[in-house]
Amino acid sequence: MFISEAFAQAAPAAPAGGESTLITMLPLVLMFVVLYFVMIRPQMKRQKEHKAMIEAIAKGDEVVTVGGVLGKVSRMGDSYLHVEVATGVELQVQRTSVVQVLPKGTFR
Repeated sequence: MFISEAFAQAAPAAPAGGESTLITMLPLVLMFVVLYFVMIRPQMKRQKEHKAMIEAIAKGDEVVTVGGVLGKVSRMGDSYLHVEVATGVELQVQRTSVVQVLPKGTFR
């Protein structure tokens, strides 16, 4: 009653040959290549560098955590670090929460 009748139109005939498929897929392939070099590859590199930094942490290193807490590593475990933030005050944090290892003498 309110909806009018719809009639389908005939689709235009596709040109013969496989070139149209290649030309149609080319923008999609180019977008993926650009996405890989702009986003995926740098993120993988950053993850690799962070993993190497986490594995290289040693007792006495000065670190910054994700929350912005600065401290000196006093004890180490397999997956946790004890970070001394003040004299006699230690925080237990996960290794992966360390964002940066500072040069010696930065934190006092």
